[in-house]
Amino acid sequence: MAKGKRAGGAKDTKITLKMAKNALKVTPDGKLRLDLSNVGIATFPKCLLKLRNIEELDLSRNKLKIIPEFVGQLSGLRWLDLHSNQIEQLPESIGLLTSLVYLNLCNNNLDSDGLSPEIGSLRNLQVLNLGMNRLNALPPTLATLTNLTELGVFDNLLTRIPECINVLPNLTKLNTKRNPVFYTQRDGKDSDAIKPTGNLFLVREGDLCHPCLERCRRKKLLDKSQRKSNFSGLISPNSIARGNQENWRQQTTISPPSFQKGQARPAGDTNTLSFMNNLYE
Repeated sequence: MAKGKRAGGAKDTKITLKMAKNALKVTPDGKLRLDLSNVGIATFPKCLLKLRNIEELDLSRNKLKIIPEFVGQLSGLRWLDLHSNQIEQLPESIGLLTSLVYLNLCNNNLDSDGLSPEIGSLRNLQVLNLGMNRLNALPPTLATLTNLTELGVFDNLLTRIPECINVLPNLTKLNTKRNPVFYTQRDGKDSDAIKPTGNLFLVREGDLCHPCLERCRRKKLLDKSQRKSNFSGLISPNSIARGNQENWRQQTTISPPSFQKGQARPAGDTNTLSFMNNLYE
């Protein structure tokens, strides 16, 4: 049993340097990985500063509320999983982890004030999971994450799709499900042209802002049936788990009759509708 942890679980686990060294493993691709997930940690282990050569760190499914400033000294980290803790705020030093390509903060207690704008300094980041938090906005600095390919902000409190998302040049997978997103026309009035049906939306092209329309055309979202989604841990808070993608596609790709495959548009139909399955998915 880990030091400091009683049988009844009254005390939190204290990680010693010896315990951390014993938990080190080498991944199949040769990365040094430290897995301290689901062991009851409530305090970020300071002994990790003596293991600065680790490249992958998993502290998920613990009781962490605070990420200390010294985390920025772990500059060799490329992969950091902190999902399913109780984290309320990220330190400014998070921006010093410039080697990170993967960061999972899903299922925590982060609000928009707790999400440090320094996260925009992680220029090598490719996958960022912010799902299942309490975010009602994203820091504008996210626009600088030009290498980001996957972003999860599902199950938050977003009422608008943040503009910083629209300018990410390499973003290919975006999950914004289960947010109270409120769609408006460019004149600020509610649009009855956007009709939600579960996770399906019919949107008039004229009601889209120019960046959104260009994004749809560029990413070929006008025909989602030709595109396969394979989220890297963005559907589930568990970074290892994978959802049943086939069932997910069946639930979210029900096309209206006028857009069924092989059916031509009626002659003279000028009321163009763009079929988009989860436009900001």
